[in-house]
Amino acid sequence: MPAISNAIVARDTFGHIVRRENWAQQEAGVVVVFCIVFVVAVGLIGLWISKAVAKRRAQKATVHT
Repeated sequence: MPAISNAIVARDTFGHIVRRENWAQQEAGVVVVFCIVFVVAVGLIGLWISKAVAKRRAQKATVHT
């Protein structure tokens, strides 16, 4: 009988996996917050990289002159 009970467990598990719901549609506010945080983080990283490149260019210009 263990084969039958394993089959039932496998069927129930598969049914749970297939029946998943659209989490992003249900929690639209959370997805919007994730997007805003991502855009702000990318902007801050871009600003940091821009400042680092400008600083390096300024140092390079003072060394060569």
